[in-house]
Amino acid sequence: MARPSTSSTATARVKPAARRNALPGRLSPGMVCDTAFRIIARRHLDAVVAQHDGTCRGDPEALHQIRIALTHLRTAIRFFSPMVDDAIRPEVWTELKWLNSQLGMVRDLDVAIERVIAESGGDLTVIAELQHWDEKRAESHRLLARALQSARYRRLVEQTSAWIESGSWSTRRSKEAIRLRRCTLADHATAKLTEWEKTLLKKARKLRKLDVEKRHKLRLLNKRLTYSIESLEDLFADESLTKQKSILRQLRKAQKSLGQMNDDVRGQALAASLNEAVPEAGIRFLNRKREKKLLRIASDAYRKLDKAKPFRSADLAPNAEPED
Repeated sequence: MARPSTSSTATARVKPAARRNALPGRLSPGMVCDTAFRIIARRHLDAVVAQHDGTCRGDPEALHQIRIALTHLRTAIRFFSPMVDDAIRPEVWTELKWLNSQLGMVRDLDVAIERVIAESGGDLTVIAELQHWDEKRAESHRLLARALQSARYRRLVEQTSAWIESGSWSTRRSKEAIRLRRCTLADHATAKLTEWEKTLLKKARKLRKLDVEKRHKLRLLNKRLTYSIESLEDLFADESLTKQKSILRQLRKAQKSLGQMNDDVRGQALAASLNEAVPEAGIRFLNRKREKKLLRIASDAYRKLDKAKPFRSADLAPNAEPED
């Protein structure tokens, strides 16, 4: 199906704010947290900017990648809280949330369209139905492209970049603020990953009893833990890296199943908007047998995670000294 496009000359090119200092290319266990945050946040903000043009052109893969980068960035901000909790953080967070919402509608439609195509089998009735889905997708993309070329988007990138580089979180002189910034990444990662892991596994034990909203929250917890481990890959020695890759496989397996169930819920909601034109559209996203299978896959993955003890301080270099 044809996808709407925008002229590259019309694309609002925007770059992060000029950077005052060079940072190491890799993370290390003894690195202090303010340096580590800047490295991780820069990576993900740069990845958002890198996918801007492709997303404006209507490339579904670019859209998928920009959403991943944005979620990584938002996860990094959560991961280094409360260190980065200054007066500007709520504004940065609100704008990142706005961008995510702009991207989300088109991505949901892409996923729903793929699902309809996969189940069509060349059925002419379904092909006719796709025209309605595609029209809605084209309209949503026009709104997204407009948002990505707006002054608000440019301000978002510039403000977020400046905040990462030199927000007031980085200069506060209270003993607690200094302690948080000077804490080693190894110590902070140990505490945060252990906390998030414990919360995730506790909630996952009740997975089959969760309603749609609570299951969605579990998916978000799963995503935060997954993305945080991915962002910290530099820290793991060879033997522990092998372990983390095994852990990530289980997290991603659970994430995929929970994501597919969430996509079905979103697909039903989108289909409801097409009821007048396509009364049977929502039926495609109602499949109890599929839901039971996905729940089983996710539950099995969480059982394996529980046995594996995903993160322990021994996975990182012990007693790492702070590095400037």
